[in-house]
Amino acid sequence: MATKESTSSRASPAVPVDYRTIDRVAGPLLFVRDVANAAYGEIVEIQLPTGERRQGQVLDSRKGLAIVQVFGPTMGINLERTSVKFLGEVATLPVSDEMLGRVFTGLGEPRDGGPRIVSETRLEIVGNAMNPYSREEPSEFIQTGISTIDVNNTLVRGQKLPIFSGAGLPHNQIAAQIVRQAKLRDSSEGFAVVFAAMGITSEEANYFLREFESTGALERAVVFLNLSSDPSMERVVTPRMALTAAEFLAYERDLHILVVLTDMTNYCEALREVSAAREEVPGRRGYPGYLYTDLATLYERAGKIHGRKGSITQIPILTMPADDVTHPIPDLTGYITEGQVYISRDLQRRGIYPPIDILPSLSRLMGQGIGKGRTREDHRGVSDQLFATYATGKDQRALSAIVGEEALTATDRLYLKAADRFESEFVNQRPDEDRTIDESLALAWDILADFPESELKRIRPEFIEKYRPKRAAPPS
Repeated sequence: MATKESTSSRASPAVPVDYRTIDRVAGPLLFVRDVANAAYGEIVEIQLPTGERRQGQVLDSRKGLAIVQVFGPTMGINLERTSVKFLGEVATLPVSDEMLGRVFTGLGEPRDGGPRIVSETRLEIVGNAMNPYSREEPSEFIQTGISTIDVNNTLVRGQKLPIFSGAGLPHNQIAAQIVRQAKLRDSSEGFAVVFAAMGITSEEANYFLREFESTGALERAVVFLNLSSDPSMERVVTPRMALTAAEFLAYERDLHILVVLTDMTNYCEALREVSAAREEVPGRRGYPGYLYTDLATLYERAGKIHGRKGSITQIPILTMPADDVTHPIPDLTGYITEGQVYISRDLQRRGIYPPIDILPSLSRLMGQGIGKGRTREDHRGVSDQLFATYATGKDQRALSAIVGEEALTATDRLYLKAADRFESEFVNQRPDEDRTIDESLALAWDILADFPESELKRIRPEFIEKYRPKRAAPPS
C-alpha cells in the first residue's frame, strides 16, 4: 500500500509535503488520498520516477481527497512511485514592464527565447472580483480601423465586446488586424494590447507572430500562446495569465489595455474535459453547470475603476459549433458581455472582408463612446441610417429575386444599390487598411448621399447640411 513519504505536519505551510498516495488517474486529473488541508487553487509539483517534474493545481479537496489538475500529459505517471508535493501557494505570474514585447506560453513561460521575467511582484492569476461600487461607467472610443466596428458597433473603453464566428471564417485575421490597428484617439494616453490564443495550431501561431512582428505591433503587446499540441489544461490557465498581465499594466502602470482572447470555444472544451474527468453531472450539451459562472470570472475582469487612470477592454473571440448561436458558449457569452459582432458566412462566400454582418451585431455601450468630443456629432444618426438603409436594401434584394428589379420603384432601386455599395465599399476593406473614424463616416455619407433628404429620417437636418457631400443631391 502506498504511504506518505514525509512525517512533517501538513499544518505548517512552510514545509511542503510529498505524497505517494495517488489513488487513480482520470484524463488530466490525479486523485490523491490522505491529504490534509489542501487548498483550492493550490499549486502542486509532481515528480515522476524518471525525475521529470510537472506542475498541477488543486481543483477540489474533500474528506482528505485532493483532485489535482495536471498542466501537461499524465502519461508515465506511476501510481506508487510518483510523488505529489503540495506547495502551499496558488498560481502566480511575475509581472513587470518588461512583459511588453514578449511572447509567453499558456503557463506564462517565455516562448520567444528571451529570459524569464524577474520581478518581486507576483500576482495571483485568479484575480480579485471588481467591486461593482468601484466600477466606472465604460466610455471613450477605441478605434479599430474597421469601419463596421467603429461606425456601427463601436468599441468603448472598458467594454466586453465578443466576436461570434464559425469554423473556417477569418476571425484570426480580424483578430490580428485589431491588434495591429487598435488605438486611442488621444495619442498622449498609454495604450497596449494583451493577446491570448488557446488551442491554436502551429500555423496559426506563426501567422500571428509574423503579423505582430512585421508591423511593429509586438512592441506594445504581451502575447500568450497555447497551441493545440499543448496540454488542454493549459487552456484553463491561459486567459487568466493574460488578464493578470492586463490588470498589472492597467491599474499599476496606468495604461489602457485591450485584451483579445481567441478561441473561447477551445477554453470551454477544456472545461468540459475537466468536468467529465471529475464525473460531474453534465449540464447543457455536456458542459459543466458552472460554465456561466466560470466565463463570468473572465469577462467581468474588464472595466474601469474609479480613481484609476487605466482600463481593460475585452474582445473575446469564439467559434460557434455548427454556426449555432443558441449553443451554450455563445448563448452564455451574450448574457455576460455588452453586445456581439457577427462574422457572416454569406459575406465571406462572396469574397467580402471582413465579413461582418451589422444586422445581428450590437454594441450595447456604443452610445457612451460616440458623439461630439468623442467621435463626431453625426455618428449616431449616420449609424442608425446605415443600419436602416442596409436592412431595407436586403429586403429589396430578396424581393427583386422574385419579381425582378424592373418591378421595383425608383426609391426601392436606390435602396438596392445602397445595399450593394455598403457591402462592396463600406464593409469590404483590405486586411492592412486602417481607416480613421472620419474616413469611415465619409464613406457612409457617400453611400447615403444618393438618397433624397426625405429618406434620411434618422439624421438631423443640420447634420445633413453640414456633412453631406456637396454634389448634386436627388430631389426630395
